[in-house]
Amino acid sequence: MPARVLMFQGTGSDVGKSLIVAGLARAFARRGLRVRPFKPQNMSNNAAVTADGGEIGRAQALQARAARVPPSVDMNPVLLKPQSEVGAQVVVQGKVLGNARAREYQALKPRLLGAVLESFRRLAADADLVLVEGAGSASEINLRAGDIANFGFARAAGAPVVLIGDIERGGVIASLVGTKAVIDPDDAALIEGFVVNRFRGDPTLFDAGLTEISRRTGWRALGVVPFFEGAQRLPAEDALGLGARDSSGEVVFALNRAFSSQSTEDRATGMARPQRVAVLAYPRIANFDDFDPLRQEPGVDLVFVRPGAAIPGDAALVILPGSKATIADLAALRHAGWDIDLAAHQRRGGHILGICGGYQILGRRIADPNGVEGPPAVVDGLGLLDIETVLEGDKVLVETSGSTTCGVAFRGYEMHIGRTTGSVAPLLTLADGRSDGAVSTDGRIAGCYVHGLFSDDRQRRHWLQRIGAATSMLDYEAGIDETLDELAEHLERHLDCEALLALAREAS
Repeated sequence: MPARVLMFQGTGSDVGKSLIVAGLARAFARRGLRVRPFKPQNMSNNAAVTADGGEIGRAQALQARAARVPPSVDMNPVLLKPQSEVGAQVVVQGKVLGNARAREYQALKPRLLGAVLESFRRLAADADLVLVEGAGSASEINLRAGDIANFGFARAAGAPVVLIGDIERGGVIASLVGTKAVIDPDDAALIEGFVVNRFRGDPTLFDAGLTEISRRTGWRALGVVPFFEGAQRLPAEDALGLGARDSSGEVVFALNRAFSSQSTEDRATGMARPQRVAVLAYPRIANFDDFDPLRQEPGVDLVFVRPGAAIPGDAALVILPGSKATIADLAALRHAGWDIDLAAHQRRGGHILGICGGYQILGRRIADPNGVEGPPAVVDGLGLLDIETVLEGDKVLVETSGSTTCGVAFRGYEMHIGRTTGSVAPLLTLADGRSDGAVSTDGRIAGCYVHGLFSDDRQRRHWLQRIGAATSMLDYEAGIDETLDELAEHLERHLDCEALLALAREAS
């Protein structure tokens, strides 16, 4: 029986498309359907390694997990990884195609539609239901020519569309009705219904709003979804998710939480003050979801430090995360004065950890002879580890496992370009016998290429013990699956899931 398809587009970016697709993938998978998530085009430096040896957006990997299937490059055939304000690396079906500036990419898009449809059809051949997530805003009519992410794909695949609006932003009636007003009538004809997301309070108070939207658009109201508080326990899709999230699950930009002193309640109960862990949020930070598990540890005060703010003097551990443009982010780090802060942190006996691009920054030198990340260059690193990196060769995309040299096991993944050499002791021994990373003689400065260390409960507890933080019994991976089940139940309560299934049509 041919697969059915249903596409979810949004009135804007970050209206909750990814989360709703993930929740519905789990809900329909629990009914016994073979569900596959699909996003034609994504833009994110948060990427995941797939079982077939490529990379896709982290959100699609989460949706695959929700659908209880391994992630595949076909689930996100075009991934854009920003390297500057106007340019990005273009990844097609899991492999790097090259770099393109924004205008160059607009000209490239029509040539990518074939790869998008090829991936979609491969997924559909092994599915009962394909849930498609659009990108950005459905009403970006200035980008409609050559579109592969929203209505361009929907028309090519014959996919009916559900439009999602975010009431928390304000103006949800205008955004939904306005979308109908500005888009091409043939595109509007593909929209079968709409969802109002992130509602606070009594949803019946919006009944008149639903009626008015339906009257003005002719679209069916499919539900009002209240805030899902568990969203804060799931990986965020892109850099808008950096930092703290409030108790409702809403992402906020207040990156530095106020844990500068113990509360009166903590002192009264004898609880230890959380140890502060500072992550440097340089402009092209990548795979920052590495640190989501630390956010859930009660013994940790996790802060993301943005340019313009100093590294907290009371941080026990400073982490230099991955970067999509290592040399550019090293320059931004110096411009922010963080090199001076790191030297002071080192003098105080603090710990420093570099992951992937952050590991390269900790070394003595970084060379990009072929202009992989920008203009060819050779620059001095921070010199905190006796290593040198050359950015060349094929991109490494592989799941991996092993142990630290002190015997603590881990599972993670590698996603990097570059060869790093040096005479310093390695941090990790991989299962295939290779060594990875480096650690200083005093053990306080370390780095490696492996992402996902903190998602492994064994490694996370090891690092917390190293910095004197209290450990917990958090089972991070089990918590992700529990939260996806909760999300599925949340959407089943508030959306007309039977109507959504009925709207899905056979893929063309």
